[in-house]
Amino acid sequence: MKESILYQKLPDGQKVRCDTCNHRCIIELGHKGICGVRKNIEGTLYALNYERTISVSIDPIEKKPLYHFMPGTTTYSLATIGCNLSCSWCQNWQISQLQNDKRFDEELPGDKISPEEHVMKALELGCPSISYTYTEPTIFLEYALDIMKIANANGLKNIWVTNGYMTKETLELIAPYLDAANIDLKAWNNDIYKKYCGSNVQPILDNIQYLNKLGIHQEITTLVIPEVNDDQEQLTKIANFIAGVSTDIPWHLSRFFPGWKMGDTPKTPIITLEMAEEIGKKANIKNIHLGNI
Repeated sequence: MKESILYQKLPDGQKVRCDTCNHRCIIELGHKGICGVRKNIEGTLYALNYERTISVSIDPIEKKPLYHFMPGTTTYSLATIGCNLSCSWCQNWQISQLQNDKRFDEELPGDKISPEEHVMKALELGCPSISYTYTEPTIFLEYALDIMKIANANGLKNIWVTNGYMTKETLELIAPYLDAANIDLKAWNNDIYKKYCGSNVQPILDNIQYLNKLGIHQEITTLVIPEVNDDQEQLTKIANFIAGVSTDIPWHLSRFFPGWKMGDTPKTPIITLEMAEEIGKKANIKNIHLGNI
């Protein structure tokens, strides 16, 4: 455990408000936030997932996906359990939703690996970057930030693969050490975010704009899901938004395959992705990539 960086103790002396992501959970004594990895213990908010690595791997950077940042290199990738969203189509639900398993309370699963050990391993393996990925790096902010600082000091680049639902306070903390990000922009319609993910779209749009203002390299991914976000109107609004921020931001259009709570939803037809690609071209987005095909 480690005390959370971004939270406020409320006047009653018992409840706390977490300011790590845009849920800004009000957490009662002995309870956890929506992410399931931050707990109010005797009026202090703790990150239970500190130094608890559930997954670590060496990936091609294109798998993040990042096609325009250090292409052709490998990236040291890691995660803890947990997520602040609950997307019905999650591809990594076995670890992103593991915090809801009643077997785990304060002792979360994962190998105890220090920030220094991660950086040393990345250097040993010849990886020029570290990616905070697979689950949601926002919910392991304390762990990620400690690794990022050491990685930065050793000449490594830091990459976040994120749903983009962090607070501006979180972004300001990581920005000095963040070199690139891939942000999921799952839909334009806020009702879809509420129904399928348990969140709202506006903070994500704000963060995309803020990252662009900071000059941090970003690429955006939209998983195109039949009868969820595959209509021409939504895709056009997403494309126009991206182009309005910068036509230099690459747009990844990924094909959906049935999984987790959406096992009965058909996979995305290639023709739908090609339609989305044409929409992106009309919006003058310079780099559009079709994925999972």
